[in-house]
Amino acid sequence: MPHWTALVTLLSIAVYFWADLSVGKARGAFQIKAPATTGDPNFERVFRAHQNMLEWMPIFLPALWLFALYLSDRWAALVGLVWIGGRALYFVTYAQAADKRGRGFAIQAAASAVLFVGALIGVGKALIAG
Repeated sequence: MPHWTALVTLLSIAVYFWADLSVGKARGAFQIKAPATTGDPNFERVFRAHQNMLEWMPIFLPALWLFALYLSDRWAALVGLVWIGGRALYFVTYAQAADKRGRGFAIQAAASAVLFVGALIGVGKALIAG
């Protein structure tokens, strides 16, 4: 069983939950009542950072698990931790100013690419091996 990957999956969900709570907090701070998603640029940056994390999770999670199952649990978990760090950095810097989000985005995108390519190689090798 890929126990390390399971732990990283739970950590990624915890980071997503933290981002979710941050949106709720920003709603109160900037007086944006649901279902509105616009009205104050400070709120909108927090909201978009959260939405962007949600948009990347369907890319990250399957790639993470396929990498773990076909190549290595420990390496998947390690790269997954890099993804989590990149997402957290992205969230914090985007909430401050949109033009600061680049480094966090690049880190998580690179980690996602490593997981995807690794999963593709692992699945390909398994198919060839029969």
